[in-house]
Amino acid sequence: MKKSLLLLILAAINVAGTAQQKQGPGKSAVQPAYSGNPLFPGWYADPEAVIFGKSYCIYPTYSAAYAKQVFFDAFSSPNLTRWTKHERILDTSAVKWAKYALWAPAIVEKDKRYFLFFGANDIQSDSAKGGIGVAVANNPAGPFKDYLGHPLVDKFHNGAQPIDQYVFKDKDGQYYLIYGGWKHCNIAKLKNDFTGFIPFEDGNTFREITPDKYVEGPCMFLNNGKYYFMWSEGGWTGPDYSVAYAIADSPTGPFKRIGKILQQDPAIANGAGHHSIIHNTKANKWYIVYHRRPLTEKAANSRETCIEELFFDKEGLIKPVTITTKGVQAQTL
Repeated sequence: MKKSLLLLILAAINVAGTAQQKQGPGKSAVQPAYSGNPLFPGWYADPEAVIFGKSYCIYPTYSAAYAKQVFFDAFSSPNLTRWTKHERILDTSAVKWAKYALWAPAIVEKDKRYFLFFGANDIQSDSAKGGIGVAVANNPAGPFKDYLGHPLVDKFHNGAQPIDQYVFKDKDGQYYLIYGGWKHCNIAKLKNDFTGFIPFEDGNTFREITPDKYVEGPCMFLNNGKYYFMWSEGGWTGPDYSVAYAIADSPTGPFKRIGKILQQDPAIANGAGHHSIIHNTKANKWYIVYHRRPLTEKAANSRETCIEELFFDKEGLIKPVTITTKGVQAQTL
């Protein structure tokens, strides 16, 4: 009797093990407790993190030499721990005016379509061809195609290089483009169809909102009726790359720098910066998704995408972020 019972138990264990193996690598029924950092393999930077339906999605820059930055990959996850790669959701073959340096995608869903804003060509003057473009798709995983046939922003306004675009939807439904490199940041009101801009009341289209120590990588979100404006400062190739923020009562500021909340840890990684923010409203959990450079790497483009949980104090100020290798706990939407 005992021998028969033992054989039955062993058979059950063997069946369970076989069933789990059939699910394949990364598809185990056992959900990892933490995401781990980096979130997925490969060199990726400037991550735009958003929530579409029941999926967390990340749209990063492919971190390589300019000539190889000719496409975007995307990643999606139901729980922050298992990620699916969506390859080449957009490449330069779909955008005739874009040649290289596809950077820092920003994406929004509107009217059942997905609009991907991106920088291309890293232009250095008004005479160069390139700037900020828009692509569109019916699916967040693409394929995307050029929406306008030309850049949305192709000139320097208020000294801001047209890169590092971020699209912010205000509580009244108005969409804003916030962008800028070379230590200047602009905000502009987008037309409802994203084909251009609506001037502000003073007649200007591009309003400068540059805070102290701003370099690039703007990001904005609403929390308890306040506008949190965040950016990267320092040099993107150096250990001083970091994230700071300000709070205002309007998307146009004025924004007075409060302080730095994300930076390197010499024991873990260097150059932590150029981020985005996601909020799981159901669980009321906030996350910061950013890139950093492993301690083993010296090359400028050796950057990986990571995530940490974001916390606020009783006054609504953002607490300094501790960068980790374990990442965040699994969390479904």
